[in-house]
Amino acid sequence: MSHLRSLRDLFVHELQDLHSAESQLLKALPKMERAASDPDLKKAFSNHLGETRAQLERLDRCFASLAAAPGSHTCEAMKGLIKEGEEIIGAEADPIVRDAALISAAQRVEHYEIAGYGSAKAYADILDFDDLESLLDQTLSEESKADKKLTKIAMGGLLSKGLNQEAMAPHRS
Repeated sequence: MSHLRSLRDLFVHELQDLHSAESQLLKALPKMERAASDPDLKKAFSNHLGETRAQLERLDRCFASLAAAPGSHTCEAMKGLIKEGEEIIGAEADPIVRDAALISAAQRVEHYEIAGYGSAKAYADILDFDDLESLLDQTLSEESKADKKLTKIAMGGLLSKGLNQEAMAPHRS
């Protein structure tokens, strides 16, 4: 970690972490889309890939405004979250169960991003970087909507279809 002598340093570090996280996610989302069987889930992953590209562009605008660079920082948290997602993709699983697991993995990613963007937005506010705060707020809104969309897919269709009945049978009395 670089030196954190000021809130501005912390802000730049947070942006670097988010940039790394989004860059890693760009590579992971197509794999998640291919692994999903539910058409709505496939579409959600595909749509979020486009949003992720736009989010990276916004982060690049933040760096340009701050005369800073994304640097070579690696977001280890995202690396771990993606590894867990890859384990799900590689597991032998009923398609509906795999989709449910992919949703869970994707929501963990969204929650991590929501926390990061929320912090970065707060720092931008405190530092009076109004333009950057607006950019970060736009991304924060998209991440929250993506999380809600995943919940809607799970609860409004995927899980109500009945998760693998055989897997649930031993739990019934």
